[in-house]
Amino acid sequence: MSRLSDVFSRCKSAHRSALVSYLTAGDPNIKTSEILLNTLAAQSDILEIGMPFSDPMADGPVIQAASERALAAGTHIQDVFRLTAQVRQQHPDLGIVLMGYANIPFVLGFENFAKQAVSAGADAVLLVDIPPEEGHICDAIFQQYGLDRILLLSPTSTEERIQLVCKHASGFIYYVSLNGITGADMGDMAAIEQQVGHIRKHTTLPLCVGFGVKTAKQAQEVGNFADGVVIGSHFVHTIPTHIADLETMNQALKQASLSIKEALLA
Repeated sequence: MSRLSDVFSRCKSAHRSALVSYLTAGDPNIKTSEILLNTLAAQSDILEIGMPFSDPMADGPVIQAASERALAAGTHIQDVFRLTAQVRQQHPDLGIVLMGYANIPFVLGFENFAKQAVSAGADAVLLVDIPPEEGHICDAIFQQYGLDRILLLSPTSTEERIQLVCKHASGFIYYVSLNGITGADMGDMAAIEQQVGHIRKHTTLPLCVGFGVKTAKQAQEVGNFADGVVIGSHFVHTIPTHIADLETMNQALKQASLSIKEALLA
């Protein structure tokens, strides 16, 4: 079994949904980012580590700003790998997903990227702009190195697309709960639950729901029917809110993640 499979098995045994958390690597700077990533990792089952990119088209203003701060601080992909390795060293059972855009591994070379990602301790990759139809450029390489490739579905996904994603995804499937960018408001919860139930007919992979989950109550509601709850902007927002005070920033992130974790345990 993969580390991600182990994570979901543990959560299922505990009768709860997994907390899948996101921060951008290098935000607001590399040194602080290491502290924040480890703080969030301590409360999470799976940590999505964002690879900062200059044109994060699927992300809303909160995560776009996080990428801008990280890039302005001089964060490069090698820093992302180093931060990932540091998190892995402290959290051996944590699921780690590198999340970002195709330009980064394309420029580095998909095999070189995969080799370094695995060496750093990553379990999976989520590249939002490589749909399953274009997976031939990376799927075989990722499989060779034991990296799961997380794929996305959304409210507008056709039946054909659902079947295609379920055929090619590994690790888990990420259901985007709304038509829009990260950080927007969630859609109708009943409709989200219905669509997740429909997707389950086509796959045995865990289904995680994200985009728009901002409160402990929403996380608890999603956790009632999803295998994982993905939260990004809510956590990232603690950084600019307390940008001048690392201790307060770190404490705010800890409290925000604890609140969500407690809701999922309830």
